[in-house]
Amino acid sequence: MYVAVLISRPGGLEPPMVEALRNAWGGGVAVWLNPGEAAEFDLPVLPDTLDAVRTDLDSVGVDVNVLPSAGRRKAMLLADMDSTMIQQECIDELADEAGVGARVKDITARAMNGELDFEGALTERVGLLKGLPVSVIDRVLDTRITFMPGGAALVATMKANGGHAALVSGGFTAFTARVAAALGFDENRANTLLTDGDLLSGEVGRPILGREAKVQALKEITARLGLSPADVLAVGDGANDLGMLGLAGMGVALHAKPSVQAQCALRVNHGDLSALLYLQGYARSDFAA
Repeated sequence: MYVAVLISRPGGLEPPMVEALRNAWGGGVAVWLNPGEAAEFDLPVLPDTLDAVRTDLDSVGVDVNVLPSAGRRKAMLLADMDSTMIQQECIDELADEAGVGARVKDITARAMNGELDFEGALTERVGLLKGLPVSVIDRVLDTRITFMPGGAALVATMKANGGHAALVSGGFTAFTARVAAALGFDENRANTLLTDGDLLSGEVGRPILGREAKVQALKEITARLGLSPADVLAVGDGANDLGMLGLAGMGVALHAKPSVQAQCALRVNHGDLSALLYLQGYARSDFAA
């Protein structure tokens, strides 16, 4: 058995659209997880028209995903940070402060789309930050960084239901520590910006946390908690997230780069992070404060 889940921005999902798809696919009775935003219905088989329907609904601001009915609620959240739990790329914001924003943003975009080696791209970008005062990190956190909508509810709801939350980023510990604490994550892992006195040295600590390190984090944390990869909901947007998204029982590409979406069965382009709760079958009334 499968379940089809339709999600939009608030107010963007109309009952006639849900009913039309339910009828076309021979689905069960529609259940509204949040009126105007999220609905689901059971399916006996995986629809062979999913790709075509997904393309059509994407054009009108609706995400449609089909996943197995069994084991939907996960015991662990493994989340990327940049452009996932926060709305920015932290290294791009630092680069703006250093006056090299345009150059760094181009490298970031290409790396996240899988066009560049992640480790080499990170090393090059960090090198461009050499000489930037360490104090700039706090200024960026205070004035430039905003949380992705739905993130706090996602973490709080999964934890309220016995889940464990880990933030694993190819960004920097100076950012993940603050973000993890603010959103209620149980732990965080990231790269370390090295310093020379009160200035950034232009170097990053080794080993660099990239794609394989995120996979390793998933394996290590689940083993420690007595869980399996099937118990994990992983979310990310970049090419360096593909390993953990593929290994997790539920891997979701959130507002992801095209090359990443193409390799992920579950995609959220229009909803926010609360969509990850709807995918697990939580109704809006189930969300933790």
